Amino acid sequence: MTSSNTQTLLLIYRRLYERYGLQHWWPGDSPFEVIVGAILTQSAAWQNVEKAIANLKNAGVMSPSAIRNIPQDELAQLIRSTGYYNAKAAKLKAFVTWLAVTYNNNLEKMFAIDTGSLRSELLAVHGIGPETADSILLYAGDKPVFVIDAYTRRIISRLGLASAVDSYDGYQAFFTANLPLDTRLFNECHALIVRHAKECCRKQPVCCNCCLKDICRFEVIQG
Repeated sequence: MTSSNTQTLLLIYRRLYERYGLQHWWPGDSPFEVIVGAILTQSAAWQNVEKAIANLKNAGVMSPSAIRNIPQDELAQLIRSTGYYNAKAAKLKAFVTWLAVTYNNNLEKMFAIDTGSLRSELLAVHGIGPETADSILLYAGDKPVFVIDAYTRRIISRLGLASAVDSYDGYQAFFTANLPLDTRLFNECHALIVRHAKECCRKQPVCCNCCLKDICRFEVIQG
């Protein structure tokens, strides 16, 4: 694995790591809490997800059985800070119901099956799309699956590395083909990309402070 894309991605990773250091993703006291966070963070700022998780913990419902048993309207109020709370309550209910029926609430059993099969199963659960499924696999299941989000698309596109197929699968295939299949690397690389997108490579980028400026094509494209 010595392609120019591999070298460029590893260079990006090294520079972002030097700039920001370890990101310690994903914050959570248990794999189940990470899964809940992955569902709640859809279209939500993380600080609002943290409020919802604290509410769930304080109410004693941070477990599959507790979320399954609490009335959906009560669950929705506990996660109100994340937005779309009625829809997200339904998504949480769908996940814990599937987990009970398919794996008897046993996350170890769930994560023991092969990654491709589990991903397909997750995608069949109401409210779980590719980004959420891959976040569950990487951050809760410790599987080498690269998560693609809007931040990743933005940075990779501006750097001139955008996949020929402008789709979730296309971007994911680009990372998978050009980086070692290493869970820790995928974890840190994605977290660093998100950090950089929030602090520097914003919708209106702060290019003067960018550690990737010399390899970025954004100004050339815009000019």
